Amino acid sequence: QVQLVESGGGLVQAGGSLRLSCAASGNIFSINTMGWYRQAPGKQRELVAAITTGGSTNYADSVKGRFTMSRNNAKNAVYLQMNSLKPEDTAVYYCNAESGLIENWGQGTLVTVSS
Repeated sequence: QVQLVESGGGLVQAGGSLRLSCAASGNIFSINTMGWYRQAPGKQRELVAAITTGGSTNYADSVKGRFTMSRNNAKNAVYLQMNSLKPEDTAVYYCNAESGLIENWGQGTLVTVSS
């Protein structure tokens, strides 16, 4: 089993930046792709960014050029650098780790972008 703990959320003005962190523990050697998802009020959870064990990344079109996901395998952590934030980025952001057929989720961290 994998445990994920997110941190770094908060309130920021439009145009500002935040950096989210996700620390993994437990059966970390089983982890393959890790991702950041978000869920805004009244909306479905959506993929924001993902990174493979080899470091390949993909992003939702809505965040390309503004968000950067990175991975530190030595620290068992992933990060999401969010720049040029917009009010529509407001959501609870969740860290996800795929280990085999199992999807592991963190508890989420709230990001609020004020206009």
